[in-house]
Amino acid sequence: MSLTFCNVHFSQKPEKVVYVSNNLLKSLKLSGKKNIQLRLGRDVIHAAVKSINKPGKHLYLGSGVRNGIRVPSAGGVYIRNQDNEFQLGPLIGVLSDGPTNTSQPFGSRTQFIKQLLREGRKKCYIFAFTPRDINWQQETVNGYFLSENGSFYRRTVPLPDVVYNRLPSRKAETSSPIIQLRERLGRRKIPYFNWSFFNKSDIYRLLENDNTVNKYVPESHMNPTPEKIKEMLERHQFLYYKPSGGSLGKGIYRLTYLPKKGYFARYRKGSGNVLLRFSSFNSMMRMLQARHGRSLSSYVIQQGIRLVEIDNCPIDFRFHMHKNGKNNWVVVGIGAKKAGRGSVTTHLKNGGSLLTPEQALSRAFGPRSEEVLQNAKKVAITLAEAIEFHHQHLLGEIGFDLGIDQDEKVWMFEANAKPGRSIFSHPSLRSEGKASVEHILEHCLYLSKFRRRDSE
Repeated sequence: MSLTFCNVHFSQKPEKVVYVSNNLLKSLKLSGKKNIQLRLGRDVIHAAVKSINKPGKHLYLGSGVRNGIRVPSAGGVYIRNQDNEFQLGPLIGVLSDGPTNTSQPFGSRTQFIKQLLREGRKKCYIFAFTPRDINWQQETVNGYFLSENGSFYRRTVPLPDVVYNRLPSRKAETSSPIIQLRERLGRRKIPYFNWSFFNKSDIYRLLENDNTVNKYVPESHMNPTPEKIKEMLERHQFLYYKPSGGSLGKGIYRLTYLPKKGYFARYRKGSGNVLLRFSSFNSMMRMLQARHGRSLSSYVIQQGIRLVEIDNCPIDFRFHMHKNGKNNWVVVGIGAKKAGRGSVTTHLKNGGSLLTPEQALSRAFGPRSEEVLQNAKKVAITLAEAIEFHHQHLLGEIGFDLGIDQDEKVWMFEANAKPGRSIFSHPSLRSEGKASVEHILEHCLYLSKFRRRDSE
């Protein structure tokens, strides 16, 4: 395989002709060839080759070629030569959904998708789409591309070489159209990464028997009996009781047992924090049953950890992990989250505040802070590799909520397959936010084979 970056231009001539600059002709080893087989996505066309005397690496496509394989725009892209077939691309699809609103077609994710498309335009053909935009009979997508001025325009293109899944909710992902979409992409061997949201109990189950990482996971049990909750409270003094498929800290309880004072439940209600005291364990369980009923069967109980604190408020860390262009896990961004006073979690929406890891760890560990941070990064990479090893689908991005206790031990509380991006709003983490986007694009290049692999 050979891979070359070139500038694609459009010619008004109607013939099925590809005009190739002399420099590009040499790079592609096309000298002396009269015909070329050119591909974009799954569309292929046969065209005549003509050389042009122009410095640099340039490709001019006659309108017959452009329309034949649905090339969406001019600009810089890769051309990949394998077995004498020349493929333009990659053609990257970002799958999402949202209200049918022309200015914000992907709801709250629109700005992030625009950022992806803006950066991606420099090296590939990248578009966003919803499940409704696919025509399976014709194997085409009516995608949203980004113009120079930052507005969306639509183009019909072949099915993409790789799909990055940014569907907004568990409900969307478990719908029959999405299940069918994944099956159809799988049959066509189109890589689809970040398959679905993680379920907390599934992740704990994946890791509990893995001796390389289970020491980092607090004791956790799915759908525990009242007896199990009581027994764990007596051993650990405090626990977190949380919905397996939840997010943003919704529905989470911090349960505490103090032998001479009774049982306590702390939780979020509306915009405030609630703390209730119970004289008996059974009265606390009756409150939980009254609030949630049958839905408690999808709750997980998790050992509480005494985290390091700043100003008597616990802190934990969001590690934003990515696969890079060589298919290795790397830590791209870290945000330290300090809990709001009286809050069950460190979520920013619940009164938490964001710090850089250096700010938080220097206050907690002083001169040892850099060593503690490097150890936490190693643990995060080990955890990502373990989840990928046990997970049956492609992963390219994971968000970890990690804690560090007073003995410097690292703990994993949650793993998210669709991590939020709020940490990148911190002024000191803007460059990491840009690096996150670049890693997504590099991994798309890798999965679509538009990145040289070590074995090739």
